[in-house]
Amino acid sequence: MAEFPQLLHTVLDTTEPRRLAEFYRELLGLGYRSGDEPPTDGSPDDADWLVLVRPEDDARVLAFQLVDRLTPTTWPDHDVPMQLHLDFTISNAEELERQRERALALGARQLVDRSEDPDEPLYVFADPAGHPFCIFVG
Repeated sequence: MAEFPQLLHTVLDTTEPRRLAEFYRELLGLGYRSGDEPPTDGSPDDADWLVLVRPEDDARVLAFQLVDRLTPTTWPDHDVPMQLHLDFTISNAEELERQRERALALGARQLVDRSEDPDEPLYVFADPAGHPFCIFVG
């Protein structure tokens, strides 16, 4: 039987790895890979690579890589294309609104409101680094 590559995690570039990791850790209820937790001894947090995992099985979900410069997408304008976006689903319209409020409180910026779409209610956001992501009823 042939072996195929398996997706380990998705990596997002960021000028602030801890800030972006914290945003997604809170938004998605994830945890840090062992050793990637924020320092608790007062030492500087100079992490240039962080990984978030699912708490129930330690499976990798997202990683964050330090870059010197990042030009956020201008989507829906195409001056700077959206080269990647993340999709997250929730179970119903009430939960969609709850998750919208959570995302905004955590630092997301709302880009599109299609919450009244009868076929696929959704919101499109930009995370604190400018990466777009959608939350929709699925």
